[in-house]
Amino acid sequence: MKVTKIFTFDSAHNLVNYHGKCEELHGHTYRLEVTVEGYPDEEGMVLDFVKLKEIVNEKIIKKLDHKYLNEVLGFNTTCENILLWMWKELEGELKGPNYKLYKLTLWETPTSFAEVTAEDMK
Repeated sequence: MKVTKIFTFDSAHNLVNYHGKCEELHGHTYRLEVTVEGYPDEEGMVLDFVKLKEIVNEKIIKKLDHKYLNEVLGFNTTCENILLWMWKELEGELKGPNYKLYKLTLWETPTSFAEVTAEDMK
């Protein structure tokens, strides 16, 4: 069974007054689809959506600011590079006895996206 949760976040509030270094992301709204694959537990759940939301907020959304982009990603802010960073951040957290991270899709615009699956990361 696969379950997907969609997160939408805007990077603009984190990039104001940073001397133009992040301008390509200024005002940029992302849509992140996180898909987890697994077997339902005795209660019929693969993963609690509240837990998933907490993990993504802590590991991704709170970190996606100008300081992190500068120090860790080196402003290589292509959708593909950000997506690979997201996978590394989430893979260990979204691994349980009956589930694992299956796919991430990061939409830059309504028609432009990058995607990575567990198969790609082997």
